[in-house]
Amino acid sequence: MLYQFGTAFVAVFVALDVIGTLPLFVSMTHTLTDPQRNAIVNTSMIVALSVAVAFVFVGETVFHYLGIAIFDFKIAGGLVLLLVSLADLVGSPEPTHRATGSTGIVPLAVPLITGPAMITTLVYQVNSVGYLMTIAALLANYLIAWVVLKNSQRVTQVIGKDGTVVISKVVALLLAAIAVAMIRSGVFGAVRDFGLGGQ
Repeated sequence: MLYQFGTAFVAVFVALDVIGTLPLFVSMTHTLTDPQRNAIVNTSMIVALSVAVAFVFVGETVFHYLGIAIFDFKIAGGLVLLLVSLADLVGSPEPTHRATGSTGIVPLAVPLITGPAMITTLVYQVNSVGYLMTIAALLANYLIAWVVLKNSQRVTQVIGKDGTVVISKVVALLLAAIAVAMIRSGVFGAVRDFGLGGQ
């Protein structure tokens, strides 16, 4: 059980990449007061968590009604994760967003915190380690993200701009590796299903 939690926790942590989100969040909110910034953090985490939990419980049901097999999702989701990770690895776009009334929802909650990478990872983990471990890993990671964003100014000062870039790149590389593993698992599953269907 501890191994399953650890596996799910690491996967969700990598997909979340809160350190990579930190510079953008600081850029969007640097003109706000502490109470305003805290309100945005609280709103974003509530919305992000709600969306994530919804996909944990209805993701496979949606697949069933759409006629999508789990290996189809692994391949498609793996490709999405790979593209996201490659964009983080080779790109370094300057933040252009500024804080507005909806900053806590868009883009912070969705898609920065709960985006394609997170949704893909959660549905995959449910299939791999079950609902309990996935929810536990999700709650633990989102609690960490909440603490980091609430203390964004201090964290940025401690890590430094270069430190956040380095950590974000390492996390993106890990995400790319997870994406390749998902694609490989999906391809093997499709091959096995094709073999059984042909017999």
